[in-house]
Amino acid sequence: MDLISKGWFSEVQDELWPGQSFSLKVKEVLHKEKSEFQDIQVVETETYGRCLILDGIIQCTTRDEFSYQEMISFLPLCCHSNPQKVLIVGGGDGGVAREVVKHPLVKEVHQVEIDDRVVQVSKKYLPSMACGFDSEKLVLTIGDGFEYMKNHKNEFDVIITDSSDPVGPAVSLFHESYFGLLKQALKEGGVVCSQAGSFWLDFDYVKKTMKGCALHFPKVGYAVTSVPSYPCGHIGFIIGSLDASRKLEKPAKRFEKSESDALNLKYYSSDVHEAAFTLPRWVEKHFYE
Repeated sequence: MDLISKGWFSEVQDELWPGQSFSLKVKEVLHKEKSEFQDIQVVETETYGRCLILDGIIQCTTRDEFSYQEMISFLPLCCHSNPQKVLIVGGGDGGVAREVVKHPLVKEVHQVEIDDRVVQVSKKYLPSMACGFDSEKLVLTIGDGFEYMKNHKNEFDVIITDSSDPVGPAVSLFHESYFGLLKQALKEGGVVCSQAGSFWLDFDYVKKTMKGCALHFPKVGYAVTSVPSYPCGHIGFIIGSLDASRKLEKPAKRFEKSESDALNLKYYSSDVHEAAFTLPRWVEKHFYE
């Protein structure tokens, strides 16, 4: 599948965001292949740096990836009082692993990614993210996240699902049954976080996913971040806690500015954490009332 036309890549996805597209001017196609699971492409763009594309959908660019990676990692980590053991499902580019291992309370990180080719391609072309795989805290397993969690019950403090959008190999990661599986793999008081799309693009789908999470988790919230290279420049995360008393918008671990700088956090801060859960009135009303 040739995704480049007249020097431009256009992200066209009629199922997920009909009637719109986002385009990037391409300087060079660095890599293109079809793995066992999906089409993989890496391009060098004029203004967004290097860009990883899976099945025609932008996964990350080196210009703005830190916003997504930091928020999907530190939001759930800071919703838990002592996140020592963490599981990452997906995240083959290594960016989430890079962020999770930074947290001072995290001692052990396990990651399960279904497509080894995404990992290998990222190591070659996206080293600023794939450096996450180099941490001594990390154990990487290539395999199916469902099967992995079935065999690892009551083990993790935090589980982060860094999936692509709900088409192709990632579609099952948005179903209600998936949140039940996550719950079984958590310790008491555990926290989960999943990429959940944008309320601007598919409000009903986000709400449905939240309801699926709420069937298994007594405390559920939706937080947002700004990522210019994603559709609408916006994406959200569903966070669920097994601790019904947990106030998700209040970070259990607060970072001073000096600590954030030492951890090389460019987007996440304790103030941003609180603000991320503040939603427009029309969204808040329909999500929570």
